[in-house]
Amino acid sequence: MADDDVVYYDDLNTSYLCPAWASILGFGGCVVAVVFANLGGAYGTAKAGQGIMAMGIRSPEMVMKNIIPVVMAGGLWIF
Repeated sequence: MADDDVVYYDDLNTSYLCPAWASILGFGGCVVAVVFANLGGAYGTAKAGQGIMAMGIRSPEMVMKNIIPVVMAGGLWIF
């Protein structure tokens, strides 16, 4: 059998190069990445909120200067 005679796909467009369950692992990896990114963003937002609340108790005039961590954590959560 020559190299030109190698068939990689059949009539139903089923690949012979990788198993049928390979796409499940790929999509599962994408799902895990998105879930952990959202959990990290939520955790960062919560911790930054706690810091701003503590800062509001100690020195209320500094609260607006410390809003940047919440914005950055929210950006991580969205993107």
